[in-house]
Amino acid sequence: MKIHCFQHVAFETPGSILEWADIQQYSINYTRFYKELPVFPLINDIDFLLVLGGCMNVDEEAIYPWLREEKDFIREAVSAGKKVLGICLGSQLIAHALGSNVYPQEEKEIGFFSVQFTKEATQHPFFNHFKNPYTVFHWHGDTFNLPADATLIASSDSCKNQAYLVGNNVLGLQFHIEMDEKVINEMISHDGDELNEKGNYIQSKEVIKNGCQYLTQNKNDLFRLLDKFIA
Repeated sequence: MKIHCFQHVAFETPGSILEWADIQQYSINYTRFYKELPVFPLINDIDFLLVLGGCMNVDEEAIYPWLREEKDFIREAVSAGKKVLGICLGSQLIAHALGSNVYPQEEKEIGFFSVQFTKEATQHPFFNHFKNPYTVFHWHGDTFNLPADATLIASSDSCKNQAYLVGNNVLGLQFHIEMDEKVINEMISHDGDELNEKGNYIQSKEVIKNGCQYLTQNKNDLFRLLDKFIA
């Protein structure tokens, strides 16, 4: 299995997905957009495209010119039947690449909050091992309309479209199930000013650190999800 990762900022890494790939002895290569002259792979050289989060918006092509080419590549990967997983910004980029609108939601969602899996998700083999409701980490202020032919997988109180599946090859997760404590600390270090904003769904640094108790369960459930997703 050849995984290619689109990484948008240095501090937001694949997190626990790196451990899963190492266990499975899968290779991971990167396009790191925060470096100069990002290089895209040949579509036939990858099996699985992983699109991570970041601080930019999907339509900021004037600031980040590579966004247009990135979305073109995502469309190509979907059309070629590759496994495609997008997390946070990644889920928004997939939705946008497939023709859906991405826009600010009413309230930012930062911290550990629960999502509710839909009936379709609880009956789907990819997700039937998850408890419902399920607590997971979030850090986002945008949301999206579901792509055409997508199945809604999960929602939260502040964000209806938390996860979606298109066929069995394309999965978008607005929430961060891949997080480990190191990456969360890095995100707080770089973007922690957002925690000072007022909002019903913005937790303090102390509450977030206490929420890291959920990360072990998140990792175990993510590994099972990934095993099923690529099977």
